[in-house]
Parts: sequence; structure tokens; C-alpha cells
Amino acid sequence: MSNLAWIFFSTVLVNNFTLAMFLGLCPFFGVTSKVENAWRLGAANTFVLTITSVSVWLLNTFVLARTPFLRTIAFIVVIASTVQIVEMIIKKHFPALFRELGIFLPLITTNCAILGLALFQTTRGYSFIEGIVFAIGAGLGLTLALTLMASIRERMDVADVPGLARHMGLVLVVASCLSMAFMGFAGLGSN
Repeated sequence: MSNLAWIFFSTVLVNNFTLAMFLGLCPFFGVTSKVENAWRLGAANTFVLTITSVSVWLLNTFVLARTPFLRTIAFIVVIASTVQIVEMIIKKHFPALFRELGIFLPLITTNCAILGLALFQTTRGYSFIEGIVFAIGAGLGLTLALTLMASIRERMDVADVPGLARHMGLVLVVASCLSMAFMGFAGLGSN
């Protein structure tokens, strides 16, 4: 149980995919104008990460044991299929969210955090349960990063910020400060 807790908390905080490993930066910069959108995209990413984790474990255990050279291609096919399913569900049940997320919803397919999860899970040799905990931790870590950035950007919209620093320049400074803060968690767990 302590191993599962360590996998979860290290993935959310210490090895946060976005703020420590710099994976998933496209939605991090593109969709973080509203906290509500950040939560929704974070939930969609968490769902895709979890389904990807289950699929990767099944593929590694039963299909790709003898053909490891097909691993990356198989992972990409699984990720693309999962994202298409999520996109269809959101389009049907949440059309307003579908319009707000725009191009960033199909871009989950090319989100390197999803492929990174599949590759990290494989190289670390996680069991089925460890893989699911890793995926949920990665999804919640991405949601945390998206939410932090969105809340800061919402605050910047109403703050008295000089026009020169109002747009992407200040967003990059905020992102670097958040990244440095999360890098501070790297000392956790060491003696």
C-alpha cells in the first residue's frame, strides 16, 4: 500500500508531468484561461490516461511480449482511439464544452503526457494496479497544473498588469515560477 501511495503522490507532486517533466505543455498554455475549462480538460486527460494505462498493461502482458518493436505504434493507436471516443462523448453530451475546448480536445492525441505515461509505465514495469494509480496520479497532477495556471491567469485578467507583460510573456514567467515550486518537491522522500 505504501508503494501505491508513493507512486500516486510522486506522480502528482514530485514528478508532475507538466511542471517537472514538461509534458503536456500545449493544453497547459492553450486552455488555461478559465478554471472551469482547466478542470474539464484535466478530467478528460485523466480519463484518457487511465484507459491508456489499462490498455498498455493489457498490450504489454498479452500481445507485445514477443514483439516489443511494435510497442510505440500500438500505444499511439490506442491513444488515438481513446481520444476519439472521449471527443465523441463530449461532443454529444457537453456541446458547450466541446466548443470551448476547440482544437485542444483532439490535441490530447498528440499530448506527449499520454505517450509518456505509456512508455514510463512500461519501462518501470508497473503492475496493473500500480499502472492505474500512476495514471490517476498523472491525470490529477496535470489537472492541478492546469488549474493553478488557469486561476493565476484569471487573476491576471483583473489585475493591473502593464500592457507589455499582459499576454504570453507573463504566462511564461508564471509557468517557470510554478515549475520551480514543483521542483522543490524533488527532495521529498530522500534521506
